[in-house]
Amino acid sequence: MTVMSDPIGDMLTRIRNAQTRRKSVVTTPASRLRGRVLDVLQSEGYIRGYAEVEYGSGKREYSIELKYYDGSPVIKEIVRVSKPGRRVYSSVRNLPRVGNGLGISILSTPKGVMADHQAREENVGGEVLCRVF
Repeated sequence: MTVMSDPIGDMLTRIRNAQTRRKSVVTTPASRLRGRVLDVLQSEGYIRGYAEVEYGSGKREYSIELKYYDGSPVIKEIVRVSKPGRRVYSSVRNLPRVGNGLGISILSTPKGVMADHQAREENVGGEVLCRVF
C-alpha cells in the first residue's frame, strides 16, 4: 500500500484526467476533507454530484459525476494552490479573485471548507486549497 502525501491534489488530478478522457464518472478514495471540497464543487455547479460507495473491506470511495456543457467540461481548469511542500494561506482582505470573479478559490477556514465569496461574507481567511475556473 502506498502512502499518499497530497490526497486533495490526487483527487483534482483524477478529475482533470477523467475530463480529458470525457468520462462521466470518476472515483476517488473517501475522506472528510475530500467530501467537503466536493460539497463546494457541487454547490457551485462544477460537478453534478457525488455519492459515497462502501466496500466490504471497510474501504470507502466517492463516485463523482462530472458535468459537461455542450460537450466541453464545465471545469476549465482546477489547480492545487496550497501543497504539502508549500502551504498557502490568505487573510480575508487578500483573497485572490479567480478569472475576474468567474471562478472560485476553495478555502479551508476555521468555519469549514468554503468558496472564496462565502469566506468574504463570513469574514474569515484560511488555507487556499485550490482554484477552479
